[in-house]
Amino acid sequence: MALLTVAGCSSGTPGATWNSAPVAPASSPSPALSQDITLAFAGDVHFMDRTADLLTDPASAFGPIASTLKDADVSMVNLETAVTDRGTPESKQFHFRAPAAAFDAVRGAGVDVVTIANNHSLDYGKVGLTDTLDNARKAGVPAIGAGHNAAEAYAPWVANVRGTRIAFVAVSQVHELEYSWAAKEDRPGVAMAVDLARSAAAVRAARAVADVVVVYAHWGQEGNNCPTAEMKTFASRMADAGATIVLGTHSHLLLGDGWMGKTYVAYGLGNFLWWRDDAFSNDTGVLRLTLRGGTVTRSELVPASISRTTGQPLPVSGTEADEIGKKFADLHPCTGLGRVPRS
Repeated sequence: MALLTVAGCSSGTPGATWNSAPVAPASSPSPALSQDITLAFAGDVHFMDRTADLLTDPASAFGPIASTLKDADVSMVNLETAVTDRGTPESKQFHFRAPAAAFDAVRGAGVDVVTIANNHSLDYGKVGLTDTLDNARKAGVPAIGAGHNAAEAYAPWVANVRGTRIAFVAVSQVHELEYSWAAKEDRPGVAMAVDLARSAAAVRAARAVADVVVVYAHWGQEGNNCPTAEMKTFASRMADAGATIVLGTHSHLLLGDGWMGKTYVAYGLGNFLWWRDDAFSNDTGVLRLTLRGGTVTRSELVPASISRTTGQPLPVSGTEADEIGKKFADLHPCTGLGRVPRS
């Protein structure tokens, strides 16, 4: 991990970034928390069909976008697959799985933590989930949002970046098979947002041990580029519980961002490293957030487009970057979020 000095937006140039939410005012941070910290987030990743061959060289699987992930102090994606060669397919339409090299790929791209709280981590049942957890441990990649029991599934992963403790919590709000896939005290599974009380308790527990709390949710309606009422309610509950940042993915699209009081919210990160030429959109990017004094002071989208050949998210520049950036900015009105943080 490396400290990133964020440059201003430079429309039409390679690596251009788009400021989505305005800068939050700094409020006399303590010396221990005064340095800028950068977090990078991206959406759905898996290794199926056109992306499966990328695992022949895991270190280069993500392509050139990896440099953006590596530059951040902490980077996170949604690993939307069972990592197993065992198990029985569940009763559902789509099934994703990958070999253990998937974790080598995310680690090689500079990803520090993955969420597996999604609607594919149990595609091959509890056996597949157990293998996923074991493979993550062997690879040294923190995988959160699912576990051998509920306590593990809702537990945060905490990073210490130059004295600032940042806790990451992950949950799924997708309703498909949510009750049979939900982690229980004596059953492996996923941390489910339908249990609002437990989700809020997880955030409060994370806040008790950290200066910053990030909630990464798998949520939304596929093909809808506006957040649903259910997403807004959940974000509000997480903000009330002490979340600094609430964000997520699932709808296959970028969704808007902004402020819910003092909590930064980004409703949709879109697909990222993706198995097929999607009918929804190939627009994507890395959401880069700057923290100072435990507060989000800057948000930027580094635009990218998913390659129709390899499925990799490729950084874009010029007119294409401008277009993606404008689309992202134009998604704000239906979020109901503020443009600046408020107490």
